[in-house]
Amino acid sequence: MYIEQLYTNCLAEAAYWIESEGEAIVIDPIRETEPYLEKAKQRNVKIKYVFETHFHADFVSGHIDLAKATGATIVYGPLANTAYEVYQAKDKEEFQIGKITMRVLHTPGHTPESSSFLLLDENKKPHAIFTGDTLFVGDVGRPDLLDGKMSKEELASMLFDSLQDKIKVLPDEVLVYPAHGPGSACGKNIGKETWSTIGQQKETNYAMRINNREDFIAAVTDGLSAPPQYFFADAMINKQGYTAIDAVMEQNLHALSVDEVKAQLAQGAMILDVRTPDAFEQGYIPGSINIGLEGTFAVWVGTLIDIKQKLILVAAEGQEREAIARLARVGYEHVSGFLNGGIDAWKAAGNPLAQVQSIDAQQFADAMNENPDARAVLDVRRPGEYEGGHVQGSEMFCLSKFGDSKNLEAISNTQPFYVHCAGGYRSMIAISILQAKGYTNLINVRGGWAKIKATNVQLELPQQV
Repeated sequence: MYIEQLYTNCLAEAAYWIESEGEAIVIDPIRETEPYLEKAKQRNVKIKYVFETHFHADFVSGHIDLAKATGATIVYGPLANTAYEVYQAKDKEEFQIGKITMRVLHTPGHTPESSSFLLLDENKKPHAIFTGDTLFVGDVGRPDLLDGKMSKEELASMLFDSLQDKIKVLPDEVLVYPAHGPGSACGKNIGKETWSTIGQQKETNYAMRINNREDFIAAVTDGLSAPPQYFFADAMINKQGYTAIDAVMEQNLHALSVDEVKAQLAQGAMILDVRTPDAFEQGYIPGSINIGLEGTFAVWVGTLIDIKQKLILVAAEGQEREAIARLARVGYEHVSGFLNGGIDAWKAAGNPLAQVQSIDAQQFADAMNENPDARAVLDVRRPGEYEGGHVQGSEMFCLSKFGDSKNLEAISNTQPFYVHCAGGYRSMIAISILQAKGYTNLINVRGGWAKIKATNVQLELPQQV
């Protein structure tokens, strides 16, 4: 028996490779098929099944393309009605892979069709459970993604039963392999680890420790932020089917001249600059949005940019293909192409560049201590991060709100701001969005909270609040 977690940081998503006696299962694959086809070739095994835990809302799964490429059967649990051919398993139905067995456990709650897959070893002993978005390390899947078809309270009640009847009854030593880790919007506050055990989760996961239905419903529905705007589109794509990834890449990987970029901009296209924050700050095409490839790129694109928006990419040389593939992972396929020659081509053609003013953390502290009223502080981290410590008097405005222009009306366009996040990635995204909308007098704090908290600026920490 061989198990490998295939983690994609860009999505905070875990796919799984399970293998025995020359046969393999892939669970919740990302959209590109190459990693799985190459692994099958290297290990000389046949992919027999592609298991899907549910209709993913945060990424487009590669299950259809992978099944076509390998002849594998796509397996969903009960209630998963698709527009393409799948095998819809019954609750507790078992599948043989070499000498091991996979048992389907219908665990509705995150969504009605959500299922977990219990792996039984060669002796039919429970070894690991692949929980999808039903159970995370330290959290459970959010129950508010059915867009009014079912209430979050109804789904939370179903999730309570799934945990009580299917998950918590398993032996404590059973390994827990969820579909997501920290940074995913599929849970409220997913822990840092990407795997655990049933016993550990019964001790430490707030949702697993609650044994009263009403208390559970209240706990898992409290404090839910609005889901990212692309979630409902991706769930429908996974249910209805999609264009093959190879066709998407061929369609979108076009080199555009400066004049072609200008023509596309005149027709409503948006420039998505995927370079690092440091590179972006030194010079960018006015109106560009910066979301760097080195962070949770796809998640932030899906949170902040309309899935139907036509995009033009500005990338570091050699990163164009990667950017287009990572956009396709979350269903963003309206890409006209990329600026051939990158930012240097735009500059060489005599076109103007905009810049971002940045200072380091100590310069920020010195300025605040000298004149704290000269400029407000905009903290774009999540509420939980802010509550864990922040600059005294700072205003929290979570980056996830920046995708809706109406939300930005709460930010003054006349007030000068210092802007920071945890490390500098999100603050540059925020400033690029604000400057694209005409905001001025913004200063980015390099290194964010990680550097700020080591200075002598006045802070508010949990024990002081």
